[in-house]
Amino acid sequence: MSNKNIAVDKIVEMCECTVISRGTASTVEKFCSDTRIIEKNDLFISLKSETSDGITYIKEALENGAMGVITEYNIPEEIVNKYNNKLILKVKNITDSIQKIAKYKRTLYDIPIVAVTGSVGKTSTKDIIASVVGKKYNVTKTKGNYNNHIGVPLTILSWNENTEAAVVEMGMNHFGEIELLTNIVKPTIAIITNIGTAHIGILGSRENILKAKMEILDGLTPNGCIILNNDNDLLNKCDIKKYRKITYGIENSSNYVAYDIARNETYTEYKIKINDKEEKVYVPVPGDHFIYNSLCAIAVGKKLNIETDKIIEGIKTFEITGKRNEILEINDIKIMNDYYNASYDSMKASLEVLSNIKATRRLAILGDMLELGEYAEKLHSMVGEEVVKNKIDVLCTVGELSKSTAKTAKTLGTKEVYQFSTNEECINKLGEIVRKNDAILIKASNAMHFGEISKYLQGERLWEK
Repeated sequence: MSNKNIAVDKIVEMCECTVISRGTASTVEKFCSDTRIIEKNDLFISLKSETSDGITYIKEALENGAMGVITEYNIPEEIVNKYNNKLILKVKNITDSIQKIAKYKRTLYDIPIVAVTGSVGKTSTKDIIASVVGKKYNVTKTKGNYNNHIGVPLTILSWNENTEAAVVEMGMNHFGEIELLTNIVKPTIAIITNIGTAHIGILGSRENILKAKMEILDGLTPNGCIILNNDNDLLNKCDIKKYRKITYGIENSSNYVAYDIARNETYTEYKIKINDKEEKVYVPVPGDHFIYNSLCAIAVGKKLNIETDKIIEGIKTFEITGKRNEILEINDIKIMNDYYNASYDSMKASLEVLSNIKATRRLAILGDMLELGEYAEKLHSMVGEEVVKNKIDVLCTVGELSKSTAKTAKTLGTKEVYQFSTNEECINKLGEIVRKNDAILIKASNAMHFGEISKYLQGERLWEK
């Protein structure tokens, strides 16, 4: 394998560093931004924070064996003197610097790189693709949701000589963000999962969201391809001239189509024709949105010439990042944790999953969806319509915006509806509401901190009724 180390002089040149201390190393092998997992010979990336003491973390990293640090902090003289055998680089802007280093590091890798964006399902699609690609390659994927202007560069900086392929998630809420990321990543395969309503309050329309997502093509390599969900109304109309387009779907004619779908409360099975041969695919989590994710993974797998049986095995064994469609059975109830984030599209999908779970009653605890601007009231009301459509027995809402959800559901026929201003109010009432053998969906935007509600339900036994 070729050497993927980066010369210290190259870093100094790219980032216009002030060299506080040269140390003994001439190259950097690995980068790390977390003092809890720092290893010997790592260059510690000291990220700027308004809430933490960056100098304390720098000291901790150097004490734990880091070969040096790159920072925009002014480092006290006593630290410089104590660690004058370490590399200490001062930059004007640490975010700009890690983007430059990551962009350069990307050029050292001639490997398949899959970039995933979309309004909903980026993380779960990334997870299932990585599981498939991992059947052929040593694959590195975005950790958690490290999908922004800091997380994406850190993802690339985590690559090492063993990295044979990568799956990178890209998020955005403004124009220009995907353009920045794709020009760092330079993907060989680009994916757009769907165009929904997430961040519509910032971007103004779904058409603008499409335009922002299509920025992913700006960095796509010349021989690259784009993979699209052909059942999405806006993606279906996309005319891609410069790159090969591969499509997947359930409803519309596509390159990869699922049929004879068998839906279960804990898994899904379907049939698909691959190279004119009928195959059966098992998806270990429920919901049509995971059918779409798996179809996307099949498209990636075939593009990378992965054997069909290995693709199917990768789908069968994939593990989803936590707090997304995580179903637990605790204290005689089923808890569906899906509170990492929320939009109308993901609310709709989660309610559909809840409706298929076997239970005496189905209860949805729903919170506010954020960044919807002038569309907030309408979209929250539409969630109320989905509650009724999916025959949810009990609805609890938390937050000011979710009042529209509660109002619509109650108007359209949901008999048991509760509306709370805070998580604490909701928790205090749940002991009276929840019963043995209930299935409960917990979903809201991450800022609503619905993990508090989930922890309560997992730790209390107040519903032996």
